[in-house]
Amino acid sequence: MRDVSEGVGGMREEHDALGVKQVPEGALYGIQTARARENFAISGLPPRAELVGGIVTVKKAAAQINAELGVLSAEKAAAIVAAADEVLGGLHLDQFVVDPFQAGAGTSHNMNANEVLANRANEILADAQAGGARAVSVRGTYAPVHPNDDVNHGQSSNDAIPTAIRIALQQPGARLSSELARLQHELEVKAREFDHILKSARTHLQDAVPIRLGQEFAAYAASVRKARGRVELALAEARALSIGGTAAGTGLNAHPQFGALMVERLSVLTGMEFSAAPDRIQATMSLDDLVALSAALRGTALSLIQIANDLRLLSSGPRTGLAEIVLPAVQPGSSIMPGKVNPVMAEMLDMVCFHVVGADAAVAMAGQAGQLEINVMTPLVAWELLFSLEILANGVAAFTDRCVSGIVADEEQCRHWSERSLGLATALNPTIGYEQAAEVAKEAFASGKTVPEVVLERGILSADELVEKLDPAALTEPHE
Repeated sequence: MRDVSEGVGGMREEHDALGVKQVPEGALYGIQTARARENFAISGLPPRAELVGGIVTVKKAAAQINAELGVLSAEKAAAIVAAADEVLGGLHLDQFVVDPFQAGAGTSHNMNANEVLANRANEILADAQAGGARAVSVRGTYAPVHPNDDVNHGQSSNDAIPTAIRIALQQPGARLSSELARLQHELEVKAREFDHILKSARTHLQDAVPIRLGQEFAAYAASVRKARGRVELALAEARALSIGGTAAGTGLNAHPQFGALMVERLSVLTGMEFSAAPDRIQATMSLDDLVALSAALRGTALSLIQIANDLRLLSSGPRTGLAEIVLPAVQPGSSIMPGKVNPVMAEMLDMVCFHVVGADAAVAMAGQAGQLEINVMTPLVAWELLFSLEILANGVAAFTDRCVSGIVADEEQCRHWSERSLGLATALNPTIGYEQAAEVAKEAFASGKTVPEVVLERGILSADELVEKLDPAALTEPHE
């Protein structure tokens, strides 16, 4: 197998419709990729590995299908497939070099893949013809395998890149779903563990009716479950592919059977169940399914922010806050205050989620930016969605393992606040009426006494009656 660095230091000359340009001799990419590198030196970021895998998988499937349809020779197809398998096996990834912020529609991403696979396919063919001896370098000659005519046969950037994006999203999306399921499970474990602990609910950050700590954690688990369902639904919608539509969704220059066969082959190659977009023209002009996925990620992030911030509030203190729960101490919290421990995992999750919310704004702007038969903002959408999926999955995993699973309840502190809560007066409404209950709450607040103390002092209820009315089970479940 050739070393992609051979000939480094020299240059070769290639030409395209704009003229002639020097390309590094050792590069598997060609002139169009070289132009893109110069034009789009924007972020210094490489393309996402998942997107590279997606587009190379499209090229592999296309070579196979085109050969089966008789529009590409078996010899060329085999060489393209062999080159694609090398990339999918982890080789030549340094040859995918186009910045994520680039030409619209991902044309540069597409041509980068076409040139790398064409050059490598030609080397494979040349080496085979040399009978095992290393052939003279053929990089940049694009014969017999051509980037556009052969690797890109039956395709356009306008259907190949959107298809690659949807392939690329599935595994990271499945990982996020798995991590959300783990977080949901750990919250449910805590809900059961804390279910007997009575505490004060708080609405508007003020005293409210009693609630069990386990009920709070069960609600957090339900929020995660709902968010996970929305993500999975959006991922499923994004498995409809526009491949075969070529430039405008009409299928010009593609074999009539190409699109349907590509969907079947991509499903086999990836182990995922893809389908053909019902209307390839609509799927070419619109990114609505990707916008929906981004919105699902935003909704997930917002739910996680609420959970993380609630845990920060519930653990605040430990002497001057609510201190109803204790979060695991994973690192010192201050460079100046000895012994201080901060809720760093919840803070981390907040920052991750803030970024995801911002990325959704970028995707939304990209989603509305299409004109007529094409939305050209696919490179941005690909980057933002793939990065959001990665950091959200990583953030949730760390939060689950290093925070939620180690939470401990301070039952005594929960009882202390529940007994002092003015919200206890609400439980007396059915017995003594709203007006008298309000008077009890006002006196308790003014005197610093608890609601039960005021009720007993006023002789409104006996001690036995009060115990019955303020039973934890009765206070936290519907009853007449």
